[in-house]
Amino acid sequence: MEKPNKFRILLVDDDVDLLRLLSIRLNGAGYEVSTAESGEEALAKLSVIRPHLVITDLCMDGMDGMALYNAVRQTHGSLPVIILTAHGSIPDAVDATRRGVFTFLSKPLDSKDLLNEIRRALNVSGAEAGMVPGGGHQEAWRSEIMSQSPLMADLLAKAKLAAESGSAVLIRGESGTGKEMVAKAIHRASVRADKPFVAVNCGAIPDTLLESELFGHSKGAFTGAVKDYPGLFRSAQGGTLFLDEIGDMPLALQVKLLRVLQEKQMRPVGSVETISIDVRIISATHRRLEEEIAAGNFREDLYYRLNVVGLELPGLAERREDIPLLARHFLQELVEKSGKKVAGFAPEAMEILLSAAWPGNVRQLYNVVEQAVALSTTPVISAALLSDAIQENPENIPSFTEARRHFEQQYLVRLMQISRGNVTHAARIAGRNRTEFYKLLRRHHIIPTLFKS
Repeated sequence: MEKPNKFRILLVDDDVDLLRLLSIRLNGAGYEVSTAESGEEALAKLSVIRPHLVITDLCMDGMDGMALYNAVRQTHGSLPVIILTAHGSIPDAVDATRRGVFTFLSKPLDSKDLLNEIRRALNVSGAEAGMVPGGGHQEAWRSEIMSQSPLMADLLAKAKLAAESGSAVLIRGESGTGKEMVAKAIHRASVRADKPFVAVNCGAIPDTLLESELFGHSKGAFTGAVKDYPGLFRSAQGGTLFLDEIGDMPLALQVKLLRVLQEKQMRPVGSVETISIDVRIISATHRRLEEEIAAGNFREDLYYRLNVVGLELPGLAERREDIPLLARHFLQELVEKSGKKVAGFAPEAMEILLSAAWPGNVRQLYNVVEQAVALSTTPVISAALLSDAIQENPENIPSFTEARRHFEQQYLVRLMQISRGNVTHAARIAGRNRTEFYKLLRRHHIIPTLFKS
Protein backbone atom coordinates (compact mmCIF):
# COMPACT_ATOMS: atom_id res chain seq x y z
CA MET A 1 0.00 0.00 0.00
CA GLU A 2 1.41 3.40 -1.01
CA LYS A 3 2.23 5.80 1.78
CA PRO A 4 0.39 9.14 1.58
CA ASN A 5 3.36 11.05 3.00
CA LYS A 6 6.60 11.01 1.01
CA PHE A 7 9.94 12.68 0.57
CA ARG A 8 10.25 14.39 -2.79
CA ILE A 9 13.31 13.70 -4.96
CA LEU A 10 14.22 15.52 -8.18
CA LEU A 11 16.19 13.27 -10.60
CA VAL A 12 18.22 15.03 -13.31
CA ASP A 13 19.89 13.15 -16.19
CA ASP A 14 19.98 13.47 -19.98
CA ASP A 15 19.84 9.65 -20.24
CA VAL A 16 16.09 9.03 -20.50
CA ASP A 17 16.43 5.27 -19.95
CA LEU A 18 18.40 5.77 -16.73
CA LEU A 19 15.87 8.34 -15.53
CA ARG A 20 13.07 5.83 -16.04
CA LEU A 21 14.98 3.05 -14.27
CA LEU A 22 15.92 5.20 -11.26
CA SER A 23 12.37 6.54 -11.02
CA ILE A 24 11.00 3.00 -10.79
CA ARG A 25 13.53 2.05 -8.11
CA LEU A 26 12.92 5.14 -5.98
CA ASN A 27 9.15 5.03 -6.37
CA GLY A 28 9.32 1.43 -5.23
CA ALA A 29 11.28 2.56 -2.16
CA GLY A 30 8.45 4.96 -1.23
CA TYR A 31 9.79 8.24 -2.59
CA GLU A 32 7.89 10.76 -4.72
CA VAL A 33 10.05 11.25 -7.82
CA SER A 34 10.08 14.06 -10.38
CA THR A 35 12.46 14.05 -13.35
CA ALA A 36 14.27 16.57 -15.54
CA GLU A 37 16.33 15.84 -18.65
CA SER A 38 18.61 18.87 -18.26
CA GLY A 39 19.96 21.20 -15.61
CA GLU A 40 17.93 24.06 -17.08
CA GLU A 41 14.69 22.06 -16.80
CA ALA A 42 15.60 21.10 -13.22
CA LEU A 43 15.98 24.75 -12.20
CA ALA A 44 12.63 25.59 -13.77
CA LYS A 45 10.96 22.80 -11.77
CA LEU A 46 12.79 23.39 -8.50
CA SER A 47 10.52 26.06 -7.00
CA VAL A 48 7.38 24.23 -8.09
CA ILE A 49 8.35 20.76 -6.87
CA ARG A 50 10.27 21.96 -3.78
CA PRO A 51 12.16 18.66 -3.43
CA HIS A 52 13.87 17.41 -0.30
CA LEU A 53 16.79 16.10 -2.35
CA VAL A 54 18.30 16.56 -5.84
CA ILE A 55 20.14 13.69 -7.58
CA THR A 56 21.89 14.77 -10.77
CA ASP A 57 24.24 13.36 -13.37
CA LEU A 58 27.57 15.17 -13.62
CA CYS A 59 28.11 15.10 -17.39
CA MET A 60 25.15 16.57 -19.30
CA ASP A 61 24.85 18.77 -22.37
CA GLY A 62 24.44 22.44 -21.53
CA MET A 63 24.38 22.88 -17.75
CA ASP A 64 26.34 20.05 -16.13
CA GLY A 65 25.85 18.66 -12.63
CA MET A 66 28.28 21.01 -10.86
CA ALA A 67 26.79 24.06 -12.59
CA LEU A 68 23.34 22.89 -11.51
CA TYR A 69 24.60 22.40 -7.94
CA ASN A 70 26.05 25.93 -7.90
CA ALA A 71 22.73 27.36 -9.13
CA VAL A 72 20.77 25.35 -6.53
CA ARG A 73 23.04 26.54 -3.75
CA GLN A 74 22.32 30.19 -4.63
CA THR A 75 18.59 29.89 -3.90
CA HIS A 76 18.21 26.69 -1.84
CA GLY A 77 21.34 26.64 0.29
CA SER A 78 20.30 23.75 2.57
CA LEU A 79 18.98 21.45 -0.18
CA PRO A 80 21.25 18.35 -0.39
CA VAL A 81 22.58 17.36 -3.83
CA ILE A 82 23.93 13.93 -4.80
CA ILE A 83 25.99 13.80 -8.01
CA LEU A 84 26.26 10.68 -10.20
CA THR A 85 28.88 10.08 -12.87
CA ALA A 86 30.37 7.38 -15.02
CA HIS A 87 33.38 9.60 -15.56
CA GLY A 88 34.19 10.36 -11.95
CA SER A 89 37.57 10.33 -10.29
CA ILE A 90 38.79 10.72 -6.74
CA PRO A 91 39.92 14.36 -7.33
CA ASP A 92 36.46 15.18 -8.78
CA ALA A 93 34.75 13.66 -5.76
CA VAL A 94 37.00 15.46 -3.28
CA ASP A 95 36.50 18.79 -5.04
CA ALA A 96 32.72 18.33 -5.25
CA THR A 97 32.33 17.42 -1.57
CA ARG A 98 34.56 20.31 -0.50
CA ARG A 99 32.24 22.65 -2.36
CA GLY A 100 29.23 21.29 -0.47
CA VAL A 101 27.89 18.47 -2.65
CA PHE A 102 26.46 15.88 -0.25
CA THR A 103 28.10 12.90 -1.93
CA PHE A 104 29.50 11.71 -5.25
CA LEU A 105 28.47 8.25 -6.58
CA SER A 106 29.90 6.44 -9.59
CA LYS A 107 27.89 4.56 -12.22
CA PRO A 108 26.89 1.79 -12.53
CA LEU A 109 24.97 2.42 -9.33
CA ASP A 110 24.52 -0.07 -6.56
CA SER A 111 20.85 0.28 -5.51
CA LYS A 112 21.60 -0.44 -1.85
CA ASP A 113 24.35 2.19 -1.72
CA LEU A 114 22.12 4.75 -3.45
CA LEU A 115 19.22 4.21 -1.04
CA ASN A 116 21.57 4.39 1.95
CA GLU A 117 23.00 7.72 0.72
CA ILE A 118 19.51 9.06 0.08
CA ARG A 119 18.41 8.20 3.62
CA ARG A 120 21.58 9.76 5.02
CA ALA A 121 21.12 12.95 2.99
CA LEU A 122 17.49 13.35 4.06
CA ASN A 123 18.39 12.71 7.67
CA VAL A 124 21.31 15.16 7.71
CA SER A 125 19.32 17.87 5.91
CA GLY A 126 16.49 17.71 8.44
CA ALA A 127 13.90 17.04 5.72
CA GLU A 128 10.59 15.61 6.91
CA ALA A 129 7.91 13.71 5.05
CA GLY A 130 5.10 15.55 6.79
CA MET A 131 3.21 16.28 3.59
CA VAL A 132 -0.50 16.99 3.38
CA PRO A 133 -2.69 16.85 0.27
CA GLY A 134 -1.85 19.65 -2.11
CA GLY A 135 1.86 19.59 -1.34
CA GLY A 136 1.80 21.74 1.79
CA HIS A 137 3.55 21.02 5.06
CA GLN A 138 1.82 20.40 8.35
CA GLU A 139 4.77 19.76 10.63
CA ALA A 140 3.75 20.66 14.17
CA TRP A 141 6.91 22.63 14.90
CA ARG A 142 6.19 25.20 12.14
CA SER A 143 2.40 24.90 11.89
CA GLU A 144 1.87 28.61 12.72
CA ILE A 145 4.00 29.77 9.78
CA MET A 146 1.87 30.09 6.65
CA SER A 147 4.01 29.98 3.51
CA GLN A 148 4.39 28.45 0.08
CA SER A 149 7.46 30.51 -0.82
CA PRO A 150 10.67 28.69 -1.85
CA LEU A 151 12.64 31.37 0.06
CA MET A 152 10.75 30.54 3.24
CA ALA A 153 10.98 26.80 2.58
CA ASP A 154 14.77 27.12 2.44
CA LEU A 155 14.89 29.29 5.56
CA LEU A 156 12.70 26.84 7.50
CA ALA A 157 14.90 23.93 6.45
CA LYS A 158 17.88 25.81 7.92
CA ALA A 159 15.84 26.66 11.02
CA LYS A 160 15.07 22.96 11.55
CA LEU A 161 18.76 22.08 11.34
CA ALA A 162 19.59 24.92 13.73
CA ALA A 163 16.91 23.72 16.15
CA GLU A 164 18.39 20.25 16.30
CA SER A 165 21.93 21.58 16.78
CA GLY A 166 21.15 23.46 19.98
CA SER A 167 23.38 26.37 18.89
CA ALA A 168 22.61 30.05 19.46
CA VAL A 169 20.62 31.55 16.59
CA LEU A 170 20.47 35.15 15.36
CA ILE A 171 17.40 35.97 13.25
CA ARG A 172 17.63 39.06 11.07
CA GLY A 173 14.76 40.70 9.28
CA GLU A 174 12.72 43.84 8.89
CA SER A 175 10.05 44.69 11.44
CA GLY A 176 6.91 42.67 10.90
CA THR A 177 8.49 39.71 9.11
CA GLY A 178 7.72 37.25 11.91
CA LYS A 179 11.04 36.83 13.73
CA GLU A 180 9.43 35.75 17.00
CA MET A 181 7.25 33.22 15.18
CA VAL A 182 10.38 31.63 13.66
CA ALA A 183 12.05 31.64 17.08
CA LYS A 184 9.06 29.78 18.55
CA ALA A 185 9.20 27.27 15.69
CA ILE A 186 12.90 26.62 16.38
CA HIS A 187 12.10 26.07 20.06
CA ARG A 188 9.30 23.61 19.22
CA ALA A 189 11.64 21.65 16.92
CA SER A 190 14.35 21.38 19.58
CA VAL A 191 14.90 18.97 22.46
CA ARG A 192 13.80 21.82 24.76
CA ALA A 193 10.28 21.87 23.29
CA ASP A 194 8.63 20.76 26.56
CA LYS A 195 10.42 23.52 28.51
CA PRO A 196 9.51 27.25 28.65
CA PHE A 197 9.85 29.66 25.73
CA VAL A 198 10.31 33.16 27.15
CA ALA A 199 10.46 36.29 24.97
CA VAL A 200 11.62 39.80 25.81
CA ASN A 201 11.88 42.89 23.60
CA CYS A 202 15.16 44.55 24.57
CA GLY A 203 14.08 47.82 22.96
CA ALA A 204 10.76 48.06 24.81
CA ILE A 205 12.14 48.04 28.37
CA PRO A 206 13.98 51.07 29.85
CA ASP A 207 17.73 50.54 30.15
CA THR A 208 17.59 50.89 33.94
CA LEU A 209 15.11 48.01 34.25
CA LEU A 210 16.36 45.62 31.58
CA GLU A 211 19.13 44.09 33.73
CA SER A 212 16.66 43.34 36.52
CA GLU A 213 14.15 41.97 33.99
CA LEU A 214 16.72 39.55 32.56
CA PHE A 215 18.69 38.49 35.63
CA GLY A 216 16.20 39.18 38.42
CA HIS A 217 16.74 41.09 41.66
CA SER A 218 16.69 40.66 45.40
CA LYS A 219 14.21 42.36 47.68
CA GLY A 220 15.43 45.86 48.51
CA ALA A 221 17.99 45.94 45.66
CA PHE A 222 16.55 49.29 44.56
CA THR A 223 13.58 51.54 45.23
CA GLY A 224 10.44 49.59 44.36
CA ALA A 225 12.02 46.15 44.73
CA VAL A 226 9.57 45.00 47.39
CA LYS A 227 10.17 41.29 46.83
CA ASP A 228 12.56 38.89 45.11
CA TYR A 229 12.13 38.62 41.33
CA PRO A 230 13.58 35.56 39.53
CA GLY A 231 14.14 37.23 36.14
CA LEU A 232 13.58 35.90 32.65
CA PHE A 233 16.72 33.74 32.53
CA ARG A 234 15.47 31.70 35.45
CA SER A 235 11.93 31.66 34.05
CA ALA A 236 13.35 30.08 30.87
CA GLN A 237 15.48 27.52 32.75
CA GLY A 238 15.89 24.42 30.59
CA GLY A 239 14.13 26.11 27.68
CA THR A 240 14.67 29.01 25.30
CA LEU A 241 15.09 32.73 25.92
CA PHE A 242 14.24 34.90 22.92
CA LEU A 243 16.00 38.28 22.97
CA ASP A 244 14.13 40.39 20.43
CA GLU A 245 15.75 43.59 19.12
CA ILE A 246 19.08 42.63 20.66
CA GLY A 247 20.67 45.53 18.76
CA ASP A 248 18.91 47.95 21.14
CA MET A 249 20.57 46.51 24.25
CA PRO A 250 22.82 49.09 26.02
CA LEU A 251 26.57 48.42 25.93
CA ALA A 252 26.91 48.07 29.71
CA LEU A 253 24.35 45.28 29.74
CA GLN A 254 25.94 43.63 26.70
CA VAL A 255 29.06 43.04 28.82
CA LYS A 256 27.01 41.32 31.55
CA LEU A 257 25.07 39.24 29.03
CA LEU A 258 28.31 38.06 27.43
CA ARG A 259 29.65 36.98 30.81
CA VAL A 260 26.46 35.05 31.56
CA LEU A 261 26.61 33.26 28.19
CA GLN A 262 30.29 32.38 28.68
CA GLU A 263 30.07 31.24 32.31
CA LYS A 264 26.48 29.90 32.26
CA GLN A 265 26.01 31.58 35.60
CA MET A 266 24.34 34.82 36.67
CA ARG A 267 23.89 36.97 39.73
CA PRO A 268 20.58 38.79 40.35
CA VAL A 269 20.77 42.54 40.98
CA GLY A 270 21.53 43.20 44.65
CA SER A 271 22.41 39.56 45.39
CA VAL A 272 25.69 37.85 46.27
CA GLU A 273 24.30 34.47 45.19
CA THR A 274 25.49 32.97 41.89
CA ILE A 275 22.93 30.88 40.00
CA SER A 276 23.70 28.30 37.33
CA ILE A 277 21.55 28.54 34.20
CA ASP A 278 20.76 26.22 31.31
CA VAL A 279 19.08 28.33 28.63
CA ARG A 280 19.24 28.31 24.84
CA ILE A 281 19.50 31.82 23.37
CA ILE A 282 17.72 32.93 20.20
CA SER A 283 18.10 36.61 19.37
CA ALA A 284 16.68 38.83 16.67
CA THR A 285 17.23 42.28 15.23
CA HIS A 286 16.20 44.52 12.37
CA ARG A 287 19.54 46.35 12.62
CA ARG A 288 22.74 45.60 10.69
CA LEU A 289 24.86 44.58 13.66
CA GLU A 290 28.08 44.77 11.63
CA GLU A 291 27.43 48.49 11.19
CA GLU A 292 26.56 48.84 14.89
CA ILE A 293 29.88 47.13 15.77
CA ALA A 294 31.78 49.55 13.50
CA ALA A 295 29.98 52.47 15.14
CA GLY A 296 30.89 51.19 18.63
CA ASN A 297 27.29 50.45 19.60
CA PHE A 298 27.52 46.65 19.77
CA ARG A 299 30.20 44.34 21.12
CA GLU A 300 31.90 42.19 18.51
CA ASP A 301 32.55 39.33 20.96
CA LEU A 302 28.86 39.21 21.91
CA TYR A 303 27.91 39.26 18.22
CA TYR A 304 29.93 36.12 17.54
CA ARG A 305 28.52 34.44 20.63
CA LEU A 306 24.93 35.11 19.44
CA ASN A 307 25.46 34.57 15.70
CA VAL A 308 26.50 30.91 15.69
CA VAL A 309 23.70 30.27 13.20
CA GLY A 310 22.38 33.26 11.25
CA LEU A 311 18.96 33.29 9.57
CA GLU A 312 17.79 36.09 7.26
CA LEU A 313 14.00 36.42 7.08
CA PRO A 314 12.79 37.72 3.69
CA GLY A 315 10.44 40.68 3.59
CA LEU A 316 6.89 40.14 2.36
CA ALA A 317 7.75 41.86 -0.94
CA GLU A 318 10.31 39.09 -1.57
CA ARG A 319 7.73 36.34 -1.02
CA ARG A 320 4.70 37.71 -2.85
CA GLU A 321 3.41 34.21 -3.58
CA ASP A 322 2.53 34.07 0.14
CA ILE A 323 0.31 37.18 0.04
CA PRO A 324 -2.92 35.45 -1.16
CA LEU A 325 -2.35 32.60 1.30
CA LEU A 326 -1.75 34.95 4.25
CA ALA A 327 -4.52 37.38 3.30
CA ARG A 328 -7.14 34.61 3.12
CA HIS A 329 -5.88 33.09 6.37
CA PHE A 330 -6.11 36.46 8.15
CA LEU A 331 -9.54 37.07 6.65
CA GLN A 332 -10.86 33.76 7.93
CA GLU A 333 -9.39 34.39 11.37
CA LEU A 334 -10.85 37.91 11.59
CA VAL A 335 -14.27 36.86 10.28
CA GLU A 336 -14.49 34.14 12.94
CA LYS A 337 -13.50 36.67 15.59
CA SER A 338 -15.81 39.48 14.47
CA GLY A 339 -18.77 37.46 13.22
CA LYS A 340 -18.98 39.57 10.04
CA LYS A 341 -20.08 37.85 6.85
CA VAL A 342 -17.15 38.54 4.52
CA ALA A 343 -16.41 35.77 2.04
CA GLY A 344 -13.29 36.96 0.24
CA PHE A 345 -11.49 39.54 -1.89
CA ALA A 346 -12.51 40.96 -5.25
CA PRO A 347 -9.93 40.06 -7.97
CA GLU A 348 -8.94 43.74 -8.26
CA ALA A 349 -8.47 43.89 -4.48
CA MET A 350 -6.11 40.91 -4.55
CA GLU A 351 -4.13 42.60 -7.34
CA ILE A 352 -3.66 45.62 -5.08
CA LEU A 353 -2.40 43.38 -2.28
CA LEU A 354 0.02 41.64 -4.65
CA SER A 355 1.48 44.89 -5.97
CA ALA A 356 1.79 46.86 -2.70
CA ALA A 357 5.26 47.68 -1.34
CA TRP A 358 4.61 46.27 2.18
CA PRO A 359 7.20 48.22 4.21
CA GLY A 360 5.50 46.82 7.35
CA ASN A 361 5.60 43.26 6.01
CA VAL A 362 3.27 40.54 7.39
CA ARG A 363 2.23 42.70 10.36
CA GLN A 364 1.11 45.45 7.97
CA LEU A 365 -0.79 42.94 5.82
CA TYR A 366 -2.69 41.74 8.89
CA ASN A 367 -3.58 45.32 9.84
CA VAL A 368 -4.77 46.09 6.31
CA VAL A 369 -7.02 43.01 6.22
CA GLU A 370 -8.30 43.80 9.72
CA GLN A 371 -9.25 47.34 8.70
CA ALA A 372 -10.89 46.11 5.49
CA VAL A 373 -12.99 43.56 7.42
CA ALA A 374 -14.00 46.19 10.00
CA LEU A 375 -15.18 48.66 7.34
CA SER A 376 -16.62 46.22 4.83
CA THR A 377 -20.39 46.42 4.21
CA THR A 378 -20.45 43.77 1.48
CA PRO A 379 -19.58 40.04 1.34
CA VAL A 380 -16.58 40.79 -0.89
CA ILE A 381 -13.75 43.20 0.02
CA SER A 382 -13.40 45.76 -2.76
CA ALA A 383 -10.30 47.27 -4.31
CA ALA A 384 -11.29 50.75 -3.10
CA LEU A 385 -11.49 49.54 0.50
CA LEU A 386 -8.00 48.05 0.33
CA SER A 387 -6.54 51.14 -1.35
CA ASP A 388 -7.80 53.22 1.57
CA ALA A 389 -6.41 50.71 4.08
CA ILE A 390 -2.96 50.52 2.51
CA GLN A 391 -2.76 54.30 2.04
CA GLU A 392 -0.02 54.13 -0.52
CA ASN A 393 0.50 53.86 -4.23
CA PRO A 394 0.95 50.25 -5.31
CA GLU A 395 4.50 49.32 -6.19
CA ASN A 396 4.94 49.38 -9.95
CA ILE A 397 6.00 45.84 -10.84
CA PRO A 398 7.37 45.95 -14.40
CA SER A 399 6.40 43.49 -17.08
CA PHE A 400 8.87 40.77 -18.01
CA THR A 401 9.85 42.67 -21.19
CA GLU A 402 10.44 45.90 -19.26
CA ALA A 403 12.44 44.11 -16.57
CA ARG A 404 14.62 42.38 -19.17
CA ARG A 405 15.19 45.64 -21.05
CA HIS A 406 16.21 47.38 -17.81
CA PHE A 407 18.58 44.54 -16.88
CA GLU A 408 20.17 44.48 -20.34
CA GLN A 409 20.70 48.23 -20.28
CA GLN A 410 22.31 48.22 -16.82
CA TYR A 411 24.41 45.17 -17.72
CA LEU A 412 25.72 46.79 -20.92
CA VAL A 413 26.51 50.05 -19.14
CA ARG A 414 28.46 48.09 -16.51
CA LEU A 415 30.43 46.26 -19.23
CA MET A 416 31.25 49.55 -20.93
CA GLN A 417 32.49 50.94 -17.63
CA ILE A 418 34.66 47.89 -16.96
CA SER A 419 36.12 47.83 -20.48
CA ARG A 420 36.44 51.66 -20.69
CA GLY A 421 34.48 51.68 -23.91
CA ASN A 422 36.38 48.81 -25.58
CA VAL A 423 33.60 47.00 -27.46
CA THR A 424 35.74 43.98 -28.36
CA HIS A 425 36.70 43.44 -24.73
CA ALA A 426 33.12 43.94 -23.51
CA ALA A 427 31.72 41.54 -26.14
CA ARG A 428 34.22 38.90 -25.06
CA ILE A 429 33.13 39.24 -21.40
CA ALA A 430 29.48 38.97 -22.44
CA GLY A 431 30.12 35.92 -24.61
CA ARG A 432 28.74 37.62 -27.73
CA ASN A 433 30.31 38.32 -31.10
CA ARG A 434 31.24 41.92 -31.86
CA THR A 435 28.52 42.51 -34.48
CA GLU A 436 25.75 41.22 -32.21
CA PHE A 437 27.13 43.25 -29.32
CA TYR A 438 27.06 46.47 -31.39
CA LYS A 439 23.39 45.78 -32.16
CA LEU A 440 22.65 45.47 -28.45
CA LEU A 441 24.42 48.76 -27.75
CA ARG A 442 22.45 50.55 -30.48
CA ARG A 443 19.18 49.05 -29.22
CA HIS A 444 19.82 50.57 -25.80
CA HIS A 445 21.26 53.85 -27.17
CA ILE A 446 24.64 53.27 -25.53
CA ILE A 447 27.60 55.13 -27.12
CA PRO A 448 30.93 53.37 -26.39
CA THR A 449 33.07 56.49 -26.88
CA LEU A 450 31.43 58.11 -23.85
CA PHE A 451 33.09 55.49 -21.64
CA LYS A 452 36.63 55.97 -22.93
CA SER A 453 38.96 57.64 -20.42
